[in-house]
Amino acid sequence: MIVRIMGEGQRELADSHLAELDRLDDELLGETESGDEEGFRRTLGALLDAVRRLGTPLPDDVLAPSELILPAPDATLAEVRRMLSDDGLIPGQ
Repeated sequence: MIVRIMGEGQRELADSHLAELDRLDDELLGETESGDEEGFRRTLGALLDAVRRLGTPLPDDVLAPSELILPAPDATLAEVRRMLSDDGLIPGQ
């Protein structure tokens, strides 16, 4: 799976990591819905850190279709709220 972090580039992740990302996505969805800014910041950071840790960066000159696009680390709660579907940032999990 190719994941893009806005403003940072793309990483390739094995599908076996989706459960961990989905758990963080569920937390982020709840914090976004409740307006928990502190929790939102913490969980967004953890989600992006997990993608960085688990994924292999693609070279800058490679542009592959991203299956998942995550917000930039400095995204606001309102910006992320607009990106969310009913399933969170990671649909269908």
